[in-house]
Amino acid sequence: MRISSALFGVSLSAFIFSCSGQLPMAIADVESTDTVDVMALSDFGQQSDMLETSIPGALRIVETEIVNQLTGSGSQNATDTRWNVHGTDLGHMFTHKGELYMVFGDTYGPDGGDWRSNTIARIADPDPANGFSISSMIESATGAAKEIIRSAKIPGLEWTVIPTNGISLGERMVLHYMSVRMWGADDKWYVRRSGLAYSDDDGQNWTRSETAMWPAGTGFEQVAYVEHDGMIYVFGIPQGRFGGVRLGRVTPQDVFDPRAYMYWDGQGWSTNIHNAKAVVPAPAGELSVAWSNVHQSWLMMYLEPVEKAVILRSAPTMTGPWSAPQIVAHADEYPGLYAPYIVPGLEIDDAVYFTMSRWKPVYNVFLMKGKIEALGVDMAAVEASEPDIELETARE
Repeated sequence: MRISSALFGVSLSAFIFSCSGQLPMAIADVESTDTVDVMALSDFGQQSDMLETSIPGALRIVETEIVNQLTGSGSQNATDTRWNVHGTDLGHMFTHKGELYMVFGDTYGPDGGDWRSNTIARIADPDPANGFSISSMIESATGAAKEIIRSAKIPGLEWTVIPTNGISLGERMVLHYMSVRMWGADDKWYVRRSGLAYSDDDGQNWTRSETAMWPAGTGFEQVAYVEHDGMIYVFGIPQGRFGGVRLGRVTPQDVFDPRAYMYWDGQGWSTNIHNAKAVVPAPAGELSVAWSNVHQSWLMMYLEPVEKAVILRSAPTMTGPWSAPQIVAHADEYPGLYAPYIVPGLEIDDAVYFTMSRWKPVYNVFLMKGKIEALGVDMAAVEASEPDIELETARE
């Protein structure tokens, strides 16, 4: 996902090759070439629309450590020799049919060659305490990890397609993706649109939904999914890393119908995506959310690009109030850090496991462990700031 100067050259070379030779795929196979709204590619709607009004932190990370490197040369999984994965990033996870899958972004062979926009792996043991051994990846005919959601690789149209999170719907795998039109400077990029892709054969083949697509500028270009009480909750952030975190929800049967989603507007649930209010203020990058039954609290991790740190917040409800930010890891100790994804399906007690990417000195994914400490909470402040449940009705 994060393109360093070296990898930028590789991507540009791939673009030049595609223009001078055969395109990696027909543009029509990706999506229509309609004109993209210029306003949607600006910073419009990316500023936070809430003030920092969170309560003092209920949880904090007091110690962070690298468990191991998951991908690339020198990793225990030897992804370079097994699947030609020398460099990759992200590593967000979801469970499907009892198996844990890990999804990666832009993936490269040696010296930045064999560029694939996205790849997916199956973890042998879902317990991260055992180090996350990769048992298999979806492969191409050559045995290399296969690009699962195809991209045009044409800057200005569709440079790459990045999966931002996934869920399982029975027999069907679902990935939310962003179609990146252009990479910008200083943690900014411009999305053509976002959407859903699905697989009905356990990840071997993927299809982009023709209905589940959202234009750029909605504030949900990147998402984190949470399944709770029969609903799928969607935490969203805009293109780039400088917007606030918004919240939507939908029933599982309506995931592919954009009209069925509802959005938290600060008092209740609205059918209008543009009414969504930030539950966590800007700036926020790649994020993940998980529930701790022990602490009776939701945990959110994300990249804070200005501080150059992975941040933890906690909250009694998904709508907030979310606690003050706690630094989990900082670029001073982990240069090039981003994309913290909490391992799903675990009981979060005195520790939380998460994956974290680094784009330097090695562009790869690491398994991390953070020691949790519970702090005192002013419950009167929490109760006073909670919304009246009677207001939680649909709004136009």
